[in-house]
Amino acid sequence: MDGKKRLTEEELAEGLRALPGWTVEEGKRIVKKYLFPTFPDAIRFVDRVAELAEEHNHHPFIAIDYRKVTLRLTTWRAGGLTALDLASAEAYDRLAP
Repeated sequence: MDGKKRLTEEELAEGLRALPGWTVEEGKRIVKKYLFPTFPDAIRFVDRVAELAEEHNHHPFIAIDYRKVTLRLTTWRAGGLTALDLASAEAYDRLAP
């Protein structure tokens, strides 16, 4: 799959099967909420996400609500979801404890 080409509904559904907890939001983004034991744990996770996002030049929307961190991914250049979003979601899941 091309990281710049929008995924078909079938490709997206297939990719999400391997990503527990990630859901499609408004057909344009994938989203996942992570809950951490403490606020500092949540912030450390966000710091690691930020470093990885910078390395890949693909940045998520991040919301921090005390111990809950919500990530939203989309590829603006493609006007929707691409393989890059699925790969980023997988990488962020590996960062979470």
